[in-house]
Amino acid sequence: MHELLTPGSDKPHLLLGNEAIVRGALEGNIRFVAAYPGTPSSEIIDRFSRLGDEAGVYVEYSVNEKVSMETACAAAISGVRSMCSMKHVGLNVAADAFMTLAYVGVKAGMVIVVADDPSLHSSQNEQDSRFFARMGMVPMLEPSTPQEAKDMTLAALEISEKYKIPCMLRTTTRVNHCRGAVSMGDLPTESPRGTFEKDPFNMVVIPLVGRKLRLVQLEKMEKLQEEAERSPLNRVEGQGRWGIITSGTSYPYVQDAIGELNLRDQVKVLKLGFTFPYPEALMADFLKGVEKVLVVEELEPVLEDTTRRIAQEKNISVEIAGKGKDLIPRAFELDGAKVKKALHHYLGVPYEQRALFAAPELPMRPPNLCAGCPHRATYYSIRKIFGDEAIYPSDIGCYTLGVLPPLKMGDFLICMGSGASTAGGFSKVLDRPVVSFIGDSTFFHSGITGLVNAVSHDHRFLMVILDNGTTAMTGHQPHPSVELTPAGKVTPRVNLESVVRGCGVKRVFTVNPLQVKKTQEVLQDLKESMKEPGVSVLIAKSPCPLFENRMLPKKSKVVFQVDPSSCDLCKSCLTELGCPAFVWEESASGETCIRINEALCSGCAVCSQICKSIKPKKIG
Repeated sequence: MHELLTPGSDKPHLLLGNEAIVRGALEGNIRFVAAYPGTPSSEIIDRFSRLGDEAGVYVEYSVNEKVSMETACAAAISGVRSMCSMKHVGLNVAADAFMTLAYVGVKAGMVIVVADDPSLHSSQNEQDSRFFARMGMVPMLEPSTPQEAKDMTLAALEISEKYKIPCMLRTTTRVNHCRGAVSMGDLPTESPRGTFEKDPFNMVVIPLVGRKLRLVQLEKMEKLQEEAERSPLNRVEGQGRWGIITSGTSYPYVQDAIGELNLRDQVKVLKLGFTFPYPEALMADFLKGVEKVLVVEELEPVLEDTTRRIAQEKNISVEIAGKGKDLIPRAFELDGAKVKKALHHYLGVPYEQRALFAAPELPMRPPNLCAGCPHRATYYSIRKIFGDEAIYPSDIGCYTLGVLPPLKMGDFLICMGSGASTAGGFSKVLDRPVVSFIGDSTFFHSGITGLVNAVSHDHRFLMVILDNGTTAMTGHQPHPSVELTPAGKVTPRVNLESVVRGCGVKRVFTVNPLQVKKTQEVLQDLKESMKEPGVSVLIAKSPCPLFENRMLPKKSKVVFQVDPSSCDLCKSCLTELGCPAFVWEESASGETCIRINEALCSGCAVCSQICKSIKPKKIG
């Protein structure tokens, strides 16, 4: 039995915030879950994938976030509780469905989990998803701990079902990935069957229907406003003449700060968990009872602006601060020290910043493609053929690390699927070769439309699809053309080359990038053919070695070693290939050598094809 299916008891379990959301969904009888993986939300769909069959939950790794929301809303419209999860930029992809779904509503509870990523730990931007709740006019809850993540998942289901509208659960990286004690409630045993009643003039959103639903939505918001005012998820703590308004992961930082600054008897805290619609009457009452207020929140001044508006509308004379110099920063994550400094400057309380411990600064360790990664071999061969003359638009995935030296294969990137589209734009305005990169999972996510556009407009570039048989960057999740699947599980596959040809591409070639000479021969032919208009596609197909080793039986291993007698220390292996298994060493006597760390070597043999001094060695 999976840990998250443990029967309810008084014994708490140590869970990730994401695991707590899964448990809350199970206790809330969610029976349909769909998502495209995206850190920091990935563990939600991954845990559901592992326990779905046992729990009687349909689980789907959707092709992208928009599709996940659309499939999940169909289940909720049919009376089956559902959930879709995504990271903040995934909500951009799903926004088209999200905005109109807020009009149409649902029959059963539907939770939309959106995980923001302050400090860009694994994202291309910082984005505050609270704006989407306000723009789409859907209720939103914000947990601060794993226990709240579980409890608020249940609350979100109840709110959604009561008001027939999807409910957003907004988390951040620190909530998703922290661990905490979580109490387990009872798991339901009944599995509702879906039913659908035709009602096109409430569910087919043509303009006539949309105008009517807009008014219904505004009525829902009035009722949800009243719900927020009385919700136990919003509470006032402490006493004093100063106030702090906060929510989500900022709340624990506030608690740490007021404790360490000995402000327990001087500061009242309004902790908001049901953050949209704003509990305006509760906030107004709080403002009336304090002399000055600091709004502590990550990213944008959403609560701060609302607090100022409420004070102005209610004619409440109170000093309000939030973002600003020496106060709460607008960029990146908060922490206890930042909040303490802000309280020190705003309230004038003493604060001496102390180092917890003294330690030497660690050396920089830039992220790197793994030893044996086929993307490295692809990049090496392409650079040999196209060099610095070509423009290299890239895409979102672990292959984006190719931007770093020595590979330096990445010139432009904005979002998922942009590699194909921007390549087309570059090809029309520049008289230079254009080679774009996109991963197999990202291609299915949002690269197909860019490719179709390129074909229909006769763009002239080479699209390289890096097919490693998995969604590697977010934890080796499956995608439509995945070939390495768990033992005993058979899934339909979408043939990647057939899809490319179906888009109208005439010049399509598939290579194994670990075969360096053959790959470069194909690339040379493609370079010549690119003198003519039209898009070409190279599928660089070789499995991710980490995933392959995890899924397939262990075999005796062949690694490679440098023959010091023939190595002339030209450093090409370091300056052109840059595999992390290579080590440059200098002995105490001053002699230098290059060796290969056998523990890191995957045996891909790429290095031996470009340097005669590298030989195989069988171990195990």
